[in-house]
Amino acid sequence: MDFTPLTDALASKLYDKISDICDELMLKFAAEGVHFQDEWPYAIHLLGHIYVNDINSARFLWKSIPSAIKENQTEVVAVWKLGQRLWTRDYAGVHEAIGGFEWSQETRVLVAAFSELYTKRMFQLLLSAYSTISIQDTACFLGMNEDDAANYVLQQGWIVDPASRMLTVKKQPIVTEQKLDSSKLQRLTEYVFQLEH
Repeated sequence: MDFTPLTDALASKLYDKISDICDELMLKFAAEGVHFQDEWPYAIHLLGHIYVNDINSARFLWKSIPSAIKENQTEVVAVWKLGQRLWTRDYAGVHEAIGGFEWSQETRVLVAAFSELYTKRMFQLLLSAYSTISIQDTACFLGMNEDDAANYVLQQGWIVDPASRMLTVKKQPIVTEQKLDSSKLQRLTEYVFQLEH
């Protein structure tokens, strides 16, 4: 079996392409009648779906994985625990699942990239959902200890009240593009024309 497209995507850090590549390769091998179950990179495939936040596809892939693989490949089970935490919105549990397993060389980089992406997603969630939040809750969402979480958000301009251990969220300015309506431009042109004449 030729996994070159997958290895190339991993080497190029095109993690958002992993799930599509794996899906296509799986279909191709199945159409060719190739027996690939024992050699298939299920952990990478699951992580690819998780990376792009496609938990439904990850669930369907999990259900299709043979029982023997689930029983013998602990890394596949560890990836699915991560998927389960995402499915149930157990934000702290996602970080625990990431840190609670000794990932193989093949998956370590992808897990680290997902962890970084997930932290950014959680930060954006906090940014949109809260005006104030405790340092403890922030640390839980970001998967960090309280000092690291406080430092992380302080770098983003948030304000900390040391007495109450609460953070004030600094909202990002909303940038809106003003679209120029052609009819307004026509009226403005006519108005300026009348002023000049």
